[in-house]
Parts: sequence; C-alpha cells; structure tokens
Amino acid sequence: MTTALPLNQISAGDAAAAIAAGKLTSEALVAACLDRISEREDEVRAWAYIDAELALKQARQRDRETPRSRLHGIPVGVKDVIDTCDIPTEYGSPIYRGHRPACDAACVAQVRELGGVILGKTVSTEFATRHPNKTRNPHNPGHTPGGSSSGSAASVADCMVPIAFGTQTSSSIIRPAAFCGVIGYKPTYNLINRAGLKFLSESLDTLGTLTRTIPDAALIVEELSGMAPTSFEDVAALKPRIGFCRTSNWNQADAPSQVALESAARTLAAAGATVRDVELPGEFARLAQTQIEVSSYEFFRALTHERTRFPQLISASLTARIAAGGKVSRAQYEEGLVLAERCRKRIADTFRDFDVLLAPSAPGEAPRGLEATGDPIFGLMWTLLLLPCLTLPHGKGPNGLPLGAQVIGPHGRDTALFVNAEWVRRALRE
Repeated sequence: MTTALPLNQISAGDAAAAIAAGKLTSEALVAACLDRISEREDEVRAWAYIDAELALKQARQRDRETPRSRLHGIPVGVKDVIDTCDIPTEYGSPIYRGHRPACDAACVAQVRELGGVILGKTVSTEFATRHPNKTRNPHNPGHTPGGSSSGSAASVADCMVPIAFGTQTSSSIIRPAAFCGVIGYKPTYNLINRAGLKFLSESLDTLGTLTRTIPDAALIVEELSGMAPTSFEDVAALKPRIGFCRTSNWNQADAPSQVALESAARTLAAAGATVRDVELPGEFARLAQTQIEVSSYEFFRALTHERTRFPQLISASLTARIAAGGKVSRAQYEEGLVLAERCRKRIADTFRDFDVLLAPSAPGEAPRGLEATGDPIFGLMWTLLLLPCLTLPHGKGPNGLPLGAQVIGPHGRDTALFVNAEWVRRALRE
C-alpha cells in the first residue's frame, strides 16, 4: 500500500478499504502498531497487556480469509474493564491480578466475529473510577491522560492503535479524549451490548470508542450495533442548528477553554451554522450532583464482593467513594432517577430547535501531575441524560496541550451526531 502516512497512523476506514482491495495486509498493519508500541510504551504506558505473537497470529489468520466486514483485519484496543478470554482482564485493580475470564465480553466477541484483531488490553483506572493508573499523557508525560479510559485515549493519540474501546459512567471517554487530543464518542446508552463489562453503575455505564477520526468512530459502532453505515458525502452542504450550551458549570472551565469554545461558536456561525445560546431549565443544574449520587449508590452495591473481601486492596480514594455511596438512601436514589427521567423528556424538547448542542469537554487542558485524572464535571449531566456525545480537538491550553469541544446529540440519533460533528470538525479546521 502506498500512503503518505506510516501504517500505524492511517485511519481504520482507510486501512479496511486497503485490506479489502488486497493492497494491505492485516499482518503489516498490526506489525506497524506493535512497532510503535515498542518504541513509545516505556514513556506512555498505555497498555495493561500485550501479546505481540498472539496479535500477529490473529492478523495472519485474517489475511487468509475473505473480508467479513469493514472491521476485517483492523487492530482494536480493549479497555481493561472489558472481559477477554485469551488475555488477562484485571479491571485496573490488584484484586484481579492475572485474572482470566471464562469468555469474551460481547463487544470483543463481535470484533472477532467481524474479523477484527484484538491487539491487547489498554490501561484503565481502578474499576474505571478516578484513582489513576500508570498511563501518561502522550503529549507531555508529566500530565495526566485523564480517566478512566486513560490507556485507550493515550494509545490512539500516540498512533499505537486506530480504535480502542472506552467506557463512560461520568466523563471517562470524553475527558481523556479531550486531554489527549482525539475523538471520544460515548454512544446513546446501551447502543453497544454491555455483557462482559465490569459493571459499576448499571443504569449509566456505557461502552464507547476512542479514535482519530469521526468516520472511524461511526464504523465500529455501526458494525457492532447493526446501524446503517453513515454517509459523510453531503456533510459540506449542511447548515446545522447548533445550541451553544455553556451549562450551569461554565465558571468551572478555565479562561482559555472558555475563550476557545466561544471562538468555536463564532467560527461555526461564520461557516453557515445557525448558532444560538441555550440555557437549560433550572433543575438541570442539579444533574451533576444527582449523577454522583446515583452512580455512587450503584458503586456501593456493584463492588460488594471487593469491598467486603479485599478492602485492603482498594485505594483510599475509591474506598471513600464507596463509603459515600453507602450513605445514599434508597429514597435519594429514586428521587435522582425521577429527576433524570424528567430532564430527559425536557432535553428532548430542546432538541426540537437544534440538531446538536455545543458544550465544554473538560475544565481545561490536562492538569500537570499524575496523582489525579481531572475533573469530570462536564460529562456528568450528559451521561445521566443517556445522550450520545462526541468530543473533538479544538485549540490548545496554556501548556500547549489539547483542548476539546463536546458535541451532544438527541437520544438515539447517533448517525445525525456523527454527520453534524464532522461538519463542526471541518468548520473548525478551515
């Protein structure tokens, strides 16, 4: 295959087309990704487990087969809270060191069925919460990559793999994508089957992806969910209706992030979009705290085995979060669910006037230091509302690290989100 880019840098879509045309082998693509990992892993530390020979064996097998799907021969990283039967799944916790699940998670089994290659397990924070693991930000190893999908975001940003699975309960795809400068896509809740995911919050946990292009995010989710392929041919002709939603937490974004997003809104309007400010009803301001209460209530119960059998192996920060969840009453929990459902109906009314909303992805660029993964505040509300969200790179912070812009779509309208977000991406680049 003749390409201006090294093989490890090409998109999954371009690689899939080349494989289908017989111009590229899966083995060559996987080998290029493994070479990049060998070159950079000591600094980035994005991987919880890599078996190079196993990955190459899968790739060679794919090269002997007729392509099964658009994922055929494409390497995929799997966040280490998602079960894999042939390589360890440790959930970011010493409790599960060396753990080998009996079977693959549904999404992993589907990737294999569709002809994809499981490259390895990407680092997760402890049980996909906020206690950091070993991964560094690939743009500056002195800064956090975010969490909990830290390894997935860093590996994709560093061109170690074109696609990696992430999960989001609070802001665990959107925030690390913003910090690492990649596309982070949290689908409509439960669009990707969650069997084999280590649950923390059964009403919020969502499987999603980290990629370097929006069409790649669409490709894998469409293949796994059965959605029709998205056409990006008419993107340039769109005139999207965009609601600029600063949210009630706007003052928690730093000045460079506020300036970048306000500049983005002006640029989008100049490019032909209808951009209007959106102020959500007052009760939406309660949703961030409600998300914390609902998820914490569910954490406490989901981690009962771990907290009762291995409390000494749980971090102090997660121990405190679990304890807080134990103090959330059933009445508070049910009240939170009622509020969330009411706001889901009200946000549907908002989307009658807008195709997508534009909002912050994170309070700023990736913070310095590795002791924390950053504030999830700008993901909490949208996750609780179960909406599809996509973050894309836009601008740089004061330390030269990426900033993100979050695009939110109506419930169940993921295809429309892809198309409108791609329009936004192009308009911000031009």
